[in-house]
Amino acid sequence: MSKNIVLIGMPGCGKSTIGYELSKKLSLKFIDVDTYIEKNEEMTISSMFEISEEYFRQIESKYIEKISKFNSTVISTGGGVVKNECNMLLLKKSSVIIYINRKIEDIISDIDDSIRPLLKDNKERLYELYRQRHHLYQKYCDIEVLNDSDILSIVEKICGMT
Repeated sequence: MSKNIVLIGMPGCGKSTIGYELSKKLSLKFIDVDTYIEKNEEMTISSMFEISEEYFRQIESKYIEKISKFNSTVISTGGGVVKNECNMLLLKKSSVIIYINRKIEDIISDIDDSIRPLLKDNKERLYELYRQRHHLYQKYCDIEVLNDSDILSIVEKICGMT
């Protein structure tokens, strides 16, 4: 496979875990965009958000432009990547976009909100983010997968769809 597989979805929906397992299954490279940004910027995502969300989104877009030129890579994006249409148009050029959809109640039951800048110890904010982003995830995805079972089953489901 020369195209990338890009995972989009809400914070805590399983993008990173699914992406890592998917990359192993398909013998592809794996990149978690947030980790990639932190490593290259030598700064945490939380620290960037302390400056401002706009600051982080500019940095995110800079790295999405670089990452979009990769090939044969599974890419786990941050939950807000869909807020910038340019990000998604760049990714769509070289990728199959998969929306990992997971019930908000399931995310809330196991997410650590203290490490998520937009949640800041307020898991209920997930409902607001979902209302703002769900239509964007659906707009940009090529495939929507419901994360409603174990990770390996989800990976198998994705492999059967791509």
